[in-house]
Amino acid sequence: MRVVSILEWLAAMRSPAPVGHGDTDTVRRIVTELDKLEPERARYVAAFAYVLSRVAGADLHISDVEAATMTAVVQRVGRLPEEQAILVVEIAKGQNRLFGGTENFLVTREFRDIASDVQRRELLECLFSVAAADEAISAEEEAQISQIASELGVPRDEYLTVRLAYSAQRTILRQDRAPSN
Repeated sequence: MRVVSILEWLAAMRSPAPVGHGDTDTVRRIVTELDKLEPERARYVAAFAYVLSRVAGADLHISDVEAATMTAVVQRVGRLPEEQAILVVEIAKGQNRLFGGTENFLVTREFRDIASDVQRRELLECLFSVAAADEAISAEEEAQISQIASELGVPRDEYLTVRLAYSAQRTILRQDRAPSN
């Protein structure tokens, strides 16, 4: 697997994108790995996986259980064999580590543009599922999910409804205190 250097990435960003497509380098890279799928489906899966990696990496660490949850979700949503889902998740994680600050909004906007309201809601639920995989949704993960929901145009009441289902895992609500003596 070839890692794109920052110079190559910047050069690619300067070259004009095809009209009608909001591709980012991240999405193009994953789509290339999914060349057996029809292009629109591959683009959808690539953007979906990348947005999941935003949440998993929000606290600067992607645990094994978060990665496994991402793989299971990408496999289910993308209807991919496990090996392909693992590859997609690994590329998404790597691209997020390399270019997260600049690609996050671009990839999420691309997902928003190609997904239906139902698909955006499904992604929101999957974001909470990935964040809760280790039984704790950190404040950083929760803030990232809120930001993504906003970027996706998910109505606030829908966001709050989904978040409510994960209240027990939200660390901000936990009353874990040392026992009194």
